[in-house]
Amino acid sequence: MKNLVLLLLLVIVVAIYFACMRKKTVNPFLMEFDTPFGTPPFDKIKKEHYLPAIKEGIAQHKLEISAIAQSKEAPNFANTIEALDKSGQLISRVNKVLEGMNAAMTDDTLQKIAQEVAPLLSVHSDEILLNDTLFNRIKVLYDKRETIDLQKEQQRLLEKFYKDFVRGGAELADDKKAQLKKINKELSVLQLKFIDNVLEENNGFELVIENKKDLEGLPDDVVATAAQIAKDKGYADKWVFTLQKPSLIPFLTYAKNRSLREKIYKGYINRGNNNNDFDNKELCVKMANLRIEKAKILGYETFAHYTLEEQMAKTPEKVYALLNKLWKPAIAKAKEDAQIFQSMIKEEGESFALASWDWWYYAEKLKKREYDLDEAMLRPYFKLENVIEGAFTVVNKLYGISFTERNDIPVYHKDCKVFEVKNADGSHVGVFYIDYYVRDSKNGGAWMDSFRKQSKDHSPIIHNVCNFAKPTDEQPSLLSLEQVTTLYHELGHALHGLLSNCTYESLSGTDVPRDFVELPSQILENWATEPTVLELYAKHYKTGEAIPQELIEKIKKSNRFNQGFAATEYLAASLLDMDWHTITETEDRDPIAFENQSFGQMGLIPEIIARYRSPYFAHIFSYGYSAGYYSYIWAEVLDADAFSLFQEKGIFNTATAQSFRDNILAKGGTEDPMELYVSFRGSEPKIDALLKRKGFNE
Repeated sequence: MKNLVLLLLLVIVVAIYFACMRKKTVNPFLMEFDTPFGTPPFDKIKKEHYLPAIKEGIAQHKLEISAIAQSKEAPNFANTIEALDKSGQLISRVNKVLEGMNAAMTDDTLQKIAQEVAPLLSVHSDEILLNDTLFNRIKVLYDKRETIDLQKEQQRLLEKFYKDFVRGGAELADDKKAQLKKINKELSVLQLKFIDNVLEENNGFELVIENKKDLEGLPDDVVATAAQIAKDKGYADKWVFTLQKPSLIPFLTYAKNRSLREKIYKGYINRGNNNNDFDNKELCVKMANLRIEKAKILGYETFAHYTLEEQMAKTPEKVYALLNKLWKPAIAKAKEDAQIFQSMIKEEGESFALASWDWWYYAEKLKKREYDLDEAMLRPYFKLENVIEGAFTVVNKLYGISFTERNDIPVYHKDCKVFEVKNADGSHVGVFYIDYYVRDSKNGGAWMDSFRKQSKDHSPIIHNVCNFAKPTDEQPSLLSLEQVTTLYHELGHALHGLLSNCTYESLSGTDVPRDFVELPSQILENWATEPTVLELYAKHYKTGEAIPQELIEKIKKSNRFNQGFAATEYLAASLLDMDWHTITETEDRDPIAFENQSFGQMGLIPEIIARYRSPYFAHIFSYGYSAGYYSYIWAEVLDADAFSLFQEKGIFNTATAQSFRDNILAKGGTEDPMELYVSFRGSEPKIDALLKRKGFNE
């Protein structure tokens, strides 16, 4: 009997041991996601799961690539191109979640994981792109593409893969391939380090205010938010302002204390330029030089020539031509405004020269004087929840789709909300996450990305991330008008991913040229301030009353206000980007001296700082917009021209909206973007509508 009891105990112990081992070793990435619509199981994903899953994904992908490359069958579209498109699903699944979390929920551990993963993925990608056997199969098909019976989307996918391989170095000699691999690997790590440094610099600055007098001029809601930030950070009876836009911009706009405006603004424009552990100047130069080397290895004059070859613009010359055409009227208007502000300073009995940290303050005063309008009057009508509801209503009126909140889908943070998106007939479109509140673990700015792209095999899972002020104990999250348009902008990107209707994942959604990808986002911004739309959602957060007609009229009349500044700071950054990427020789240059020379050549006035200076210009040094920041204004030409058709036919005209959905949103990268645009608009875009919108043609 005693032996039996011991045996039973032993069996129980062994069972518990193996149960624990199973629990310990289960990696959710290596299993089918047992969640609604296959969404990521964030309640089960742990940091230690990423690296093993990536390594397993690479191993599986290598086997898939080998099977395609070594196939004994003659290459055809199905066994080579289609098989390539479908390969690497595990890597994609893991890396999309890792990238999303490293941007929205990062910490030291995640950053280290990402930095370890980046070179692994870079090497793996190069091994594929530089695989001679695989490339030869693709080239066989590409060379006879005119005689193969392929549908238009199949033709496009074949061309895409062929160009990706050629531009990835497939035709290089072995020694050049080795050099390219080394460069790509180093760039992958530097890009992550750059944005990690910017985040550290963002979080490292605090403007702590102890004297209530220093809050003079600030609206009550801004003061309340600063008090909440201070409370969250453990400060008693103080107010804290940070470099996050919801905190920074209101302070620059309203604070009467000029020295404090200067302090916070200099904190903002000197990020990555403080000669500390997070200084990015050396990284700027390293990346610029590596990109020059990469371009030369691949046979291009500059990195901009390499990048732009596959964009709508095609050449640096065309980009410079557009930017310079807009620069002249923009800087002229900015100079006029600077003179007005200097006169206002004199009228106040002051003698100081207008500086960059004064611009928002005096611009707001001028808007109040000329239009009897300021942001403090508008914020109470832009409660975040109401803005979201209004944006969803706009999309429903345009495309018939609806957003149903789901509480049964795991989220990665309590601030996230998840929606199932459905067509008018109730059919499933995709899943949409929103994550809108600012936090220290989140990169600055706003973005859209996917946890899963659309294809004929699966629906899309899309997420939007912004950095809006959190609700306080006294009030909800109230947005500025600029933040309202940001929400619409990112929702426009989300629609591009959600309403994609493509066969192949490699062509779906936002997988289009950089200077076309901003069209769906920027065109949706137009609806945010349309009078009939404002009446839908702009309701006072205390009284529930709709925004008064007189305020709507003031918004409408002031829509061109400060356009000289807005265009100038953006164009200066775009030109700086182009200057960085049209360098022809590597050099150990001083990045601050380089950008000062760039700004001097373009004629930037000292009262305006470029929207991004080099040490925190994450778009071009981390986010893939190198030689591509011009894309926003290029797409704005498209958006202004495209929206003029809605204005002509009616902003909720269903036929026009359906045409935009069918020809732009649904098509992804399945056709040439200009062909898609012409299919919608009936002609190529003209710059006239943009010049009119900005008031530059008067």
